[in-house]
Amino acid sequence: MGFLACLALACALSPVRASAPSGPWDDFNYAPSSRTVSPTAIYKYDGDVENPEGLLGSDPASATLQGVGAWVALDFGKEVGGIISVNIDSEESTDASLALTFTESPLFVSPLLSDDSSMSAPNMSVDGALSVSGPLEGGVWTQPTASQRGGFRYLTISLTDGERVSLSNVSCAITFMPHVENLRDYSGYFYAPDTSGDDEDLLTKIWYSGAYTIQTNIIAADEGRVQVYGGGWSNNGTIASASPVIVDGAKRDRTVWPGDMGIAGPAAFVALNDLVSVRNSLDDIFSLQDSSSGGLPCSGPLISCAVGRSDTYHAWSLVGAYNYWLHSGDTQWMEAKWDQYRLGIAYLAAKVDSTVGLLNVTGSKDWGRLGGGGFSLAPNALYYKVLLNGAEIAAALGDTDIAHGWLADAAALKVALNTELWDEDAGLYFDNTTTTLHPQDGNSLVAWFNATSSVERKTRVSEGLRRNWVDVGAVAPELPDNVAPFAGSMEVHAHFAAGEAERALDFIRLQWGWMLTTNVSVQSTLLEGYTSNGSLLYRSYAGYTDDPSYISHSHGWSAGPTPALTSYLLGLTLTEPGGEGFLVQPQTAGLPAAEGGFETPLGWFGVSWANDEEGGRFEMNVTTPEGTSGAAVLPVSGNISVDGVQTVDGNSVRLGGGQHTVTVVSTQYLNSGMH
Repeated sequence: MGFLACLALACALSPVRASAPSGPWDDFNYAPSSRTVSPTAIYKYDGDVENPEGLLGSDPASATLQGVGAWVALDFGKEVGGIISVNIDSEESTDASLALTFTESPLFVSPLLSDDSSMSAPNMSVDGALSVSGPLEGGVWTQPTASQRGGFRYLTISLTDGERVSLSNVSCAITFMPHVENLRDYSGYFYAPDTSGDDEDLLTKIWYSGAYTIQTNIIAADEGRVQVYGGGWSNNGTIASASPVIVDGAKRDRTVWPGDMGIAGPAAFVALNDLVSVRNSLDDIFSLQDSSSGGLPCSGPLISCAVGRSDTYHAWSLVGAYNYWLHSGDTQWMEAKWDQYRLGIAYLAAKVDSTVGLLNVTGSKDWGRLGGGGFSLAPNALYYKVLLNGAEIAAALGDTDIAHGWLADAAALKVALNTELWDEDAGLYFDNTTTTLHPQDGNSLVAWFNATSSVERKTRVSEGLRRNWVDVGAVAPELPDNVAPFAGSMEVHAHFAAGEAERALDFIRLQWGWMLTTNVSVQSTLLEGYTSNGSLLYRSYAGYTDDPSYISHSHGWSAGPTPALTSYLLGLTLTEPGGEGFLVQPQTAGLPAAEGGFETPLGWFGVSWANDEEGGRFEMNVTTPEGTSGAAVLPVSGNISVDGVQTVDGNSVRLGGGQHTVTVVSTQYLNSGMH
């Protein structure tokens, strides 16, 4: 192991944080400046409420609720989560009792009912209210940790018994990302002025909304959701053996889901360099592996999703392990998991049908889509990715025979996938050998993971996916009438991977622009899903029992644009564990400029570029740690200068670690997502 690899390992195993540079992008960071936050406005009140502003903390006087049924709804201005405190402004006990209700969406503000988080049921009827029973003593009342609310924007306080009560200074002690003191201190950043529409900051806002979504999804291991039957909620369940962990959603499910981590893990890396939460979550999943079959569970504890139920989530766990190794350089962790990783691949390999050449899926549970099982497209695309990842890890660990075998298996799988599932007429892949459906998830994964048999097919897949777009995003054919941002996150990567950056940005502006601005959402973090007309009845017929309040408004699987904009538009990716090797290959999509970067255990990786399309000049600054090496692949071809010295003609150049300025003067723009 070389010096840089040893350094990466040492840093990966101890908390190391560095701050991204400050700049105009800081204005779009949604994270609060303090771990204690107060409501920013009165959303609504009803009944006899005197001086409701006294609940905001900026008014020295109390708010008084008089008469049973008086209530006031407070707006925190963004997604928050944690433990509520409120001053009871009375020197003596009062006979008053209160009820607290919570919601992420303004659609469900109610004095009697919180939006559902424990279980889904029609009519928003499960969670109810948190009762604060009298007599109320003067002083500060603090919510019990078990009844904390993981994600909400609106808090309603109502008087349920007694004549009157005076209250002041409502606050919420943030419990997410418990291991970080300054929630705004990101290690990565992104900034790209967007001249294509009315809001030139939209892409930057979307990147930061994904980052904040991930923050709200990182929680203590003993604050997971417990399903409560009969009303109420509880967030004191143990979901892993070590904190922190990265879960699927702030409000729910508050459980480790490896499929969600396929998007959330890379987002946590580029924005936060929060690899410890990813590692702890993977440790939890691998601890539950079946030692004989190699099967991995499709979720962590407290959710009934056992080994063998989901071949896709099994594969996502293996993808997540590779991503952690690549981002951290933690080879010691990978060596410790290597026997389990190999057993996990063997679990999938045993399901390959030798006649057809495809994985025959028997664990058909997935992200909520319909169909699945048999020779399904998405699991086969994931298996292809797992084989390539596994071969790379095996080569790095010195297991060359295993690496060669997995590469051969991947090549054979690619041929079978393109032979058995390609639909030439549609320019898309079938969901299965038994259906004519062309799914969003599977087609996106095939393009993203480069499993198409040709560049032309990848381009056609990108074009075909475009046909599913409606006014609020892309409808998933595998879950009709629903917009599924998990599959949409895959699609964003697919368009970029096909070199169709303009289409990728159009899709981000369409779907994530809607999520971030619609008045039915929390307008700071990202929705789990919704319907084709913009309602919140996501999965109403597929497990969520017509309960729009059950939808999570802060779901990590929806944060796909955050890592995609860094990897493709900015163009910065790692090619070797921890960043010993890197690639800078921006797809400018006609934008004038972009900048950003991220921290790894080796140090800072940063890129900024300016694109003068009319003048035929492209300039890029690249900063990487000393001792690293990589390549710059440019969107223009011509005379390349590095640090003022002309080097080669073409569109690529090798770079060592340090700070470099790469300039190209040309009028020949290449097919790198620009035109």
